[in-house]
Amino acid sequence: MQQTSSDRHEYPAHWEADVVLRDGGTARIRPITVDDADRLVSFYEQVSDESKYYRFFAPYPRLSAKDVHRFTHHDFVDRVGLAATVGGEFIATVRYDRISADGRAASAPADEAEVAFLVQDAHQGRGVASALLEHIAAVARERGIRRFAAEVLPANNKMIKVFTDAGYTQKRSFEDGVVRLEFDLEPTDRSLAVQRAREQRAEARSVRRLLVPGSVAVVGVGRSPGGVGRSVLDNIRDAGFTGGLYAVNKAFPEEQKDLDGVPAYRSVRDIEGPVDLAVVAVPVEHVPEVVTECGEHGVQGLVVVTAGYAESGPEGRERQRELVRHARTYGMRIIGPNAFGVINTAADVRLNASLAPEMPRPGRIGLFAQSGAIGIALLSRLHRRGGGVTGVTGVSTFVSSGNRADVSGNDVLQYWYDDPDTDVALMYLESIGNPRKFTRLARRTAAAKPLVVVQGAGSAPQGHAVRATRLPHATVSALLRQAGVIRVETITELVDTGLLLARQPLPGGPRVAIVGNSESLGLLTYDACLSEGLRPSPPVDLTTAATAADFHRALSAALADDSCDAVVVTAIPAVGEGPAEDAALAEALRSAAAAVPGKPVLVVHVELGGLAAALSAAMSTAPQVASKAPGADPPRPAEGPPRRSAAEPESAITAIPAPEGGGLIPAFPAAERAVRALAEAVKYAQWRREATDPGRVPEFEDIDEKGAAGLIGGLLARGQGLTLGVEDTCDLLGKYGVDVHRALPAPTPDTAAEAARTLGYPVALKATAPHLRHRADLGGVRLDLADEDQLRRAYAELGELFGTPEELRPVVQRMAPRGVDTVVRAVIDPAAGAVLSFGLAGAASQLLGDTAHRLIPVTDREAGSLVRSIRTAPLLFGWRGSTPVDTPALEELMLRVSRLVDDHPEVVAVTLEPVVVAARGLSVLGASVRLAPPPVRDDLGPRTLPVY
Repeated sequence: MQQTSSDRHEYPAHWEADVVLRDGGTARIRPITVDDADRLVSFYEQVSDESKYYRFFAPYPRLSAKDVHRFTHHDFVDRVGLAATVGGEFIATVRYDRISADGRAASAPADEAEVAFLVQDAHQGRGVASALLEHIAAVARERGIRRFAAEVLPANNKMIKVFTDAGYTQKRSFEDGVVRLEFDLEPTDRSLAVQRAREQRAEARSVRRLLVPGSVAVVGVGRSPGGVGRSVLDNIRDAGFTGGLYAVNKAFPEEQKDLDGVPAYRSVRDIEGPVDLAVVAVPVEHVPEVVTECGEHGVQGLVVVTAGYAESGPEGRERQRELVRHARTYGMRIIGPNAFGVINTAADVRLNASLAPEMPRPGRIGLFAQSGAIGIALLSRLHRRGGGVTGVTGVSTFVSSGNRADVSGNDVLQYWYDDPDTDVALMYLESIGNPRKFTRLARRTAAAKPLVVVQGAGSAPQGHAVRATRLPHATVSALLRQAGVIRVETITELVDTGLLLARQPLPGGPRVAIVGNSESLGLLTYDACLSEGLRPSPPVDLTTAATAADFHRALSAALADDSCDAVVVTAIPAVGEGPAEDAALAEALRSAAAAVPGKPVLVVHVELGGLAAALSAAMSTAPQVASKAPGADPPRPAEGPPRRSAAEPESAITAIPAPEGGGLIPAFPAAERAVRALAEAVKYAQWRREATDPGRVPEFEDIDEKGAAGLIGGLLARGQGLTLGVEDTCDLLGKYGVDVHRALPAPTPDTAAEAARTLGYPVALKATAPHLRHRADLGGVRLDLADEDQLRRAYAELGELFGTPEELRPVVQRMAPRGVDTVVRAVIDPAAGAVLSFGLAGAASQLLGDTAHRLIPVTDREAGSLVRSIRTAPLLFGWRGSTPVDTPALEELMLRVSRLVDDHPEVVAVTLEPVVVAARGLSVLGASVRLAPPPVRDDLGPRTLPVY
């Protein structure tokens, strides 16, 4: 809708936002304008007399013309009104008026405003007022208002609670029968925590509405078998969906009342009773009409399997944006378009609203895939490898988001976080649209349950107006690992790792025992452990004559050994063995593992088809159905996988539960795959232990934060973005305790000699031309020049080798103590946020990509791990008899740089190169700093849904 401007300021379109409410529905928040007079009057007429009394402190049955003018005419600076709308109509309003110290209307520089809300009774309790408070507070901060005041009647407990629960620093008083609340608008740790907790509950419930519907309508069902809509309908019906199911097609004859036993309708409007979820499978040109019908009928969410949107080009991208805007107008969320569908295997739901012809086995693994093809592959592999006959390990919920126009991986993570039916989350992400938020959500989720991710190298889905990260793919992966994400490279590794974590305890450390009946397979496992950074003990070879009892004794001994954290059992078939021997071996391994349930056990087997079946034959570990849901068909027995030849790579991963319900033993067809999954579990377990004590961001008494802010402000006044000169760089870094060795320019031999006399011998002569800078291997550096004669000879040599001083740009610098050359960098990425990086200086480290990364602010523990996480870290700790360097000084330097960037987001890039770390202390020999207006921190603002 085209909005008109007001008297003092252009219409602030950037204040418009879609939000998810407490119950999972959505609403649109936007400024109120002069065009909204009729909407305001209609809204007010639907508010109860009690709510009106609480708003105006007196009976106020209707708004006068003067009131309507006042509440719709705003200057968007001193007087601002926002409305929450659903279906284009107001459901709540909020406004502020800037006031002076004595409570009169005022303009800037007055920094206080009076705020008031009014929420339609039918929408109270949905969290509308809390969302409006977040947005009006953000608007007020933008307009220079730092404090809100509100007067509330004592009986208006709901509104008092809105203010007191917001988490802002506030004061409360009682005068003349009115509660007066005053609170600062600066975000606090508590207000951010409250905001994010509300965000989690709202977004989780919005996904739950899509995954746990009470009724489903499939729109676009063909009258004859085949076609997308008919296939989805058949899949929902055949899975035994426990709710109401309806077939919808406007081409149905008026007399047709059902389709293969499913009630049939020509329109969603014709359905009697509520429809929670609609699966849209109509041609793309008819989707808008269907969305309108669904919105007017009160449908809560849509799964749009229709294609022809952003994946088809510019027209499709605009069509997709309009689809999202249209659905959100009615408070509906969308999975898709171009989606594969959703699945929920819970016994009280049994929803297969997807194109998957078979319902996956119930289990404890949640799956998310942006790609339908990858989603099919994941479901297929879990079906083949998740337990064969009895369905040992299965799926709780599955979401394939297609073009991901609305519901994203972030939303599904919010749902899985406290979903009691999901123990492990597996995600295939072609891109991460909001890395900062994803990292925050992943860190919280990973602290409760494993999160395994395969990240493709693709760009954001078509049609997304999100900030693109400038960080390399490897850097983003490192940051995900820092957040506790188990980052794997392939779909095979995703399933391997997920199945291990779903049914085995986390290892207590990297020490691995290996027992088996094949010396060669044991050695392969041993080598794989070494390659993955584990600490294996020499394999225990039971020989090919080993019996099930021998395996039991060996596994029991390994598990009882306090120097063992995990056990890998290797097994090859013996000539003449059959199902009875396989079953005996499976029982021997199961009983030994059950006796020590706290350590993970994995089996590497070579095409032991009988063992694979035996390991899963005891009983299913899928959630058991206590009683059949009313009117539902009994669960169908799961189909076993076909027999596989020795040449096929996908052997079944199988498991068997302990009688007490303990862990299951997964089996792998290759040692490398088992060990790689175990290594990921070891790293994740270590992260979980460290996450309980993440360390602290230290305070440094010598930091001059205020002085740095003044310097930055003065420098930025010169322009929008600039790279600081040498003096300003040294001055700014010095305010944070970072001392830079100054390099004096030496355009002639005489100025070089003068610089050396100023600095004091010995000195270094360096060429700083771009092609020679930080490249000592090219010969552009001369060190330990003890006197003027040596300096002048070195100057002449550089000229002969590389050209004129103008080409060389030589500088003279005081010599620093010998040590290890390192590089410390910090950069603010528009999508991921502030990142601190560390590595050794030199071409070799650059070529190998041997750089470690952490999100800012960095804690003392993270600084220590940053130093130790690069592959060349041994050079810092006395490798091959060298002298260990002062790593505590290096860690302190990184903490100071982290504080600088965190305290002053205008510092968008810092590079310290080289930083020479000696046995005692360090020397920063080169530094550069870039300033710019800081990028907008969308994670600190009010809750909003992404805009596409």
